[in-house]
Amino acid sequence: MRALKTLRYAAPVLVAAVTGIALGAGPAAADVPIGQSMSGKTTYYTDKGYGACGTPIDATSQDLVAVPASWWTSTNPNNDPLCKGISVEVSYQGKTIRVPVKDKCPSCDRTHIDLSKTAFQKLAPLDKGVINGITWKFVR
Repeated sequence: MRALKTLRYAAPVLVAAVTGIALGAGPAAADVPIGQSMSGKTTYYTDKGYGACGTPIDATSQDLVAVPASWWTSTNPNNDPLCKGISVEVSYQGKTIRVPVKDKCPSCDRTHIDLSKTAFQKLAPLDKGVINGITWKFVR
């Protein structure tokens, strides 16, 4: 009888653990690939308020980046590894900038990053709107 009671309480824990592993197996659960160069595009945004890392942001006056949702691994983005001192180094036509990850871009595909207005301006004029052909990587 005691074994059945233990099994009854242990079974949900086992199911949760197995489900967590199965759900975490997608690309979002991959480790942040520090130093791995990627090609893609960037746009810019001008949001103010709180970013996905839970800190105040002003994308009109601060250099920062919103990273595609597919790179976030925690259900609570405030606790995500991306919010723990990770930056993105972006290069375009001989210019390179480094900006801290402070936000999430839900509409960006895996190689599309969204820079703050001020960071984007360091690479190209705002009227360009979209910069194709950037290279970027996560850095500490």
